[in-house]
Amino acid sequence: MLDALVVPPGSAAELERRDPRDTLGLPAKEDAKAQLGALLEELSSLQERLYAEGRRSVLLVLQGLDASGKDGTIRRVFTGVNPQGCIVTSFKTPTPIELAHDFLWRVHAQCPARGMIGIFNRSHYEDVVTVGVLGLAPEEVWRARPQRIVEFERLLAQEGTRVLKCFLHISAEEQRERFAERLSDPTKRWKHDPKDEETNRRFGEFTAAYDEALTATSTDWAPWYVIPADRNWVRNLAVATVLVEGLRLLDPQFPDRRPG
Repeated sequence: MLDALVVPPGSAAELERRDPRDTLGLPAKEDAKAQLGALLEELSSLQERLYAEGRRSVLLVLQGLDASGKDGTIRRVFTGVNPQGCIVTSFKTPTPIELAHDFLWRVHAQCPARGMIGIFNRSHYEDVVTVGVLGLAPEEVWRARPQRIVEFERLLAQEGTRVLKCFLHISAEEQRERFAERLSDPTKRWKHDPKDEETNRRFGEFTAAYDEALTATSTDWAPWYVIPADRNWVRNLAVATVLVEGLRLLDPQFPDRRPG
């Protein structure tokens, strides 16, 4: 599955050729549910070992257009994970204090400590894509940021953080349907933002900007995975697979004694 999802370093992301409704060869929703259950059990075990070992960490970056399912992914994939060993950070519009620093200042401060899993619900990639599409900074400023991000993520990897980046790839049609559902469902209406319609109108611009950003920043130490996000069950299984495989490669072990 991972080979179908990854953006090979040095290759184009080609989002237009990736189907947001792809089932990744899964025969049925129920089969995916069973696989997800097994992965979540393994995730719980791996997270306990990572926390006990206390030497390395994992950063899961969830990026995508509005309504691509970042919140839902976090709720489903991290079911059963010990909250003591993970932290979720949602990056909003920068505050005046954050704007007085370089764009990665607030991001670095929220990276996971050793032993932790950190989840970014949106991330430093907003400072490239959203800033660029909406013209919130001069082009010479945001154009330089992908290379800064590559260097930053290399530092994290060298210091013991496994960086896993998932782009939740949703179609324009599915996004419109989810926006409409937000308005019709009283339990989801609070999520509605009047700016949503503009996001959908400029869907092509945002997608092209993400394509460029993913292409420029998928590396051996911090690869991008493009997750088909129109079907929630496919999305959840794919993200869980990326996360568990990343932890398997780290292979954390229980120490003989308490760290420190």
